[in-house]
Amino acid sequence: MDPNQVFLQLLSATAQGDRQAFANLYQRSAGKLYAVSLQMLRRRDLAEEAVQEAFVRIWHNAGEYQQEKGEVLTWMISIVRYRALDMLRATKSRRETDVDELEEAIHHQTPEQELYEQRNRVRIDRCMDRLEDSQRSAIELAYFRGLTHMEVCARMELPLGTIKTWIRRGLERLKRCLES
Repeated sequence: MDPNQVFLQLLSATAQGDRQAFANLYQRSAGKLYAVSLQMLRRRDLAEEAVQEAFVRIWHNAGEYQQEKGEVLTWMISIVRYRALDMLRATKSRRETDVDELEEAIHHQTPEQELYEQRNRVRIDRCMDRLEDSQRSAIELAYFRGLTHMEVCARMELPLGTIKTWIRRGLERLKRCLES
C-alpha cells in the first residue's frame, strides 16, 4: 500500500479520536520529524520538544488536514518545521544559544547515535545532490538554515510562488529518493 495512503488512514482515524492509530502514526513518522527538527535546531532537547509539541498539534488538528494540499507526511513536517522556526526565533531573541552548549551536546552522542545520524546525513546528501540546483538551494535555505519562505524569496531574489514550487517539487523528489 502507498505510504501516503497508510498515513492518510491513520490520520483520519486519529481525527476520530483513535489513540491506537495516533500511536501508529507516531511510530511511523517520529524519526523523520525528529530528523527535520534536529537539523534545524541542532540541539536534541529542543528538537525533542518541537516534535512533542508538533504531535500535540497533529492530535488536535488531524481533522483539519486537506488532502488536496499535499501528502500527510509533508503536512506533519511543516508543523514540526514551523514549531522549530518559532523556537529558533525565541532562542535568538533571548540569546540562549551558547556555542559551548551546542558543542557539548554534539560530543555526548553515543557511537550508535553518531553512526545513525551519519548514515542519515549521507543518504540525505546523496538525494539532495540529485535535485536541481534551484530546488536544492531553496530547500537548504528553508529546511536546513530555518529561513521562512519569504526570507528565501529575499535571499534568492525570486517570487514566492516560484520558491514554493521549487521547494514542493524538490521535497517530492527528495522523498521518492529517500524511500527507494
